[in-house]
Amino acid sequence: MATVGDEHDPTTGGSDVSAPTVPEKSVSSRADQWSLIQPPPEGCTADDLDRRPDLPPHTELIDGSLVLVSPQKLFPMLVLKLLERELDRQVPEHLLVAREFSVKLAKRQRPEPDLLLVRTDALDEFDQTWVLPSAVQLAVEVVSPESEIRDRERKPELYARAGIPHFWRVEQDGDEAVAYVHGLDPASGRYGRPSIHRGVLKTTVPVDTEIDLAGLRGR
Repeated sequence: MATVGDEHDPTTGGSDVSAPTVPEKSVSSRADQWSLIQPPPEGCTADDLDRRPDLPPHTELIDGSLVLVSPQKLFPMLVLKLLERELDRQVPEHLLVAREFSVKLAKRQRPEPDLLLVRTDALDEFDQTWVLPSAVQLAVEVVSPESEIRDRERKPELYARAGIPHFWRVEQDGDEAVAYVHGLDPASGRYGRPSIHRGVLKTTVPVDTEIDLAGLRGR
């Protein structure tokens, strides 16, 4: 056993003092595991997200590449809480508000929108982990700095191509939440120019909705 001190050292009283045991750093910590995640050379598929227990929660698949989610900040957390609460209260019974539930758009496309408005008849199994875009009436993304390009550009493109009829993007502007409300143009297969909502988000599609965006800290 390793010791410190010396039997002739008066500060030790002539007795051995065992060195404290320092636990070895685990190389299998969660952070280390995530840093070692390697997709196959040909890229991942949508089904791989259900087969890879090493993936962190809420991993998305965009263009065959894994996208890991950063820790959530206060603004998106409050916005999502508000939208989920108000949509739950206002949408008809045949629709369900799903938070952080993935959509299988294609073989190599499985994003996880922040919120979805989904037909209830498409959710029939408790162990279900995704829905098809045909069941989705609305996809919502709340923009954060690390997701800005995906939420403004790539994800709307994918949602529109898959035929999701409505898309909301919510961004922070100082202390305000600003909602950009898009509808799908069937002729072009793209989302049209958005209507912009400050203070109150009021729309009739996909359902009649009125949400006080200023009430972020309300219960």
